[in-house]
Amino acid sequence: MGKVISFINLKGGVGKTHITVAVAEFIAAEDEKRVLVIDLDPQTNATILLIGEERWKEQEDKGKTLYQLFRDRLEKTNKFDLETSIMRGVSNLKGGIPTLDLLPSSINLINIQDSLSLIPSGELYTTLPIVILKEAIKDILPLYDYVFIDCPPNLGIITLNGLFISDYYIIPTIPDILSTYGIPQILNRVRMFREKLDITVRPLGIVISMFRANNALHKNTIKALKARAEMGEYPEVFQTVIPLTIKAAESANFEDMPTSLKQKYGYGKIYESYRNLATEIQERIEKDEIQRDS
Repeated sequence: MGKVISFINLKGGVGKTHITVAVAEFIAAEDEKRVLVIDLDPQTNATILLIGEERWKEQEDKGKTLYQLFRDRLEKTNKFDLETSIMRGVSNLKGGIPTLDLLPSSINLINIQDSLSLIPSGELYTTLPIVILKEAIKDILPLYDYVFIDCPPNLGIITLNGLFISDYYIIPTIPDILSTYGIPQILNRVRMFREKLDITVRPLGIVISMFRANNALHKNTIKALKARAEMGEYPEVFQTVIPLTIKAAESANFEDMPTSLKQKYGYGKIYESYRNLATEIQERIEKDEIQRDS
């Protein structure tokens, strides 16, 4: 069974989606692993990054997004079709990475999240609204080495659907006050969620994104995060730091088809950072699995 990792921060604009997509591309393209990206964020940025706006609009118009899955639960219908909703071989790298798939999001998800929380929860485990995603995709999870979930910037029902099937979660953050403010809330809510439902999702670490080396606040915030991690208050901070760059935004251009990830992300530090982060994530998971088995 592959490993499922959710990426979450309560603040938008922290580089969460770019990290999710880049790590998925590196592990699929360079490490030759089977990877599925699940885009639960109604901003649909991961979807646009991986299939472009035109293909996303086609899926949206045909009802082939995760919105239909959750809408089915509200309207007691059965229109969502997993096989035709999964986008195969996505990315603009060489026209698509054969081992990288996507379950696309929809901007309409934002309109139904509050309604989902009002669904009555019966006594049976399978009637809970937080298992909608699991029930839909449980049969395909063994087909992938890694499943990466881009979560909305909140801890609502849709996010909890992602965390419910996750083995780990990662918190990407800009090293500033506003971006790190919600970390304790995430840790506490997920801990309560895990204990209440007896699931095993656990933090894999904090990823620093949009780092500016000449910014004193960024440096001091990283020191503070590491200090709290050493005291056991926070998860360990990843050694890899993702620098601030415009190359991430340029990587979404589907008019150009880069022939390598170095060409897509640039031949300098940004490529090395994403490459190192993808490696570090896999190494942390392997280390954690070994420790849990010993």
